Amino acid sequence: MSFLNKILLDAIHLFYPSVCLGCGSDTIINKQLLCLNCINALPHTGYASLQGNALEKIFTGRLPVSAAHSEFYFSKGKLVQHLIHELKYKSNKDIGHYMGEMMGKTLLQSGRFSKIDYLVPLPLFPEKEFKRGYNQSEIICNGLSAVMNIPVLKNNVLRKHATETQTRKHRAERWENVAESFLVKHPEKITGKHILLVDDVVTTGATLEACGQVILKAQPASLSFACLAKASK
Repeated sequence: MSFLNKILLDAIHLFYPSVCLGCGSDTIINKQLLCLNCINALPHTGYASLQGNALEKIFTGRLPVSAAHSEFYFSKGKLVQHLIHELKYKSNKDIGHYMGEMMGKTLLQSGRFSKIDYLVPLPLFPEKEFKRGYNQSEIICNGLSAVMNIPVLKNNVLRKHATETQTRKHRAERWENVAESFLVKHPEKITGKHILLVDDVVTTGATLEACGQVILKAQPASLSFACLAKASK
């Protein structure tokens, strides 16, 4: 999406909020956030029903993950990046909830995520969450919960210290950046439970792995991952 198009869309959203968040058209139905063209253009991965998918392979030999799913492929300058940018940096919680609902329907239909006990949002460092005003992963969890009827377990898995952005780091650097960044405040709450750890975008999986390792120390029955989008390394 070009810089000028982005400015135009921001202006449209300001003065004419009842337009498609993706392309800016007014051909939306029943106050949906996206028009049918944008909905049909979303690059779904199909991972939910595919055992041994590309996301699960990231953690092979690194973490015993029961199942892992990414709803969309992430490409720079494309629709999914724009929507996640709206969620993370434009305070557009509605799109996060909407995409969470979309992913929840996919997970239910797959049958591989039918016995989840708790949805756990990947935590932000408290100072960062305070500045943003919310945790985007929690917003996604709320959308999942609305569809899957599974409770969101908040404020139990915590981030101990701030980390630098992972965007321009290589795999080893990403792991060093997040190692020992997480803790579980009340391990007994997740012992013997099937936990679904939720994030927005995964690239190398370093952050999910670091958080997942801490969760596994609490001896859950199993651990699964779900994220909105998978980016290339």
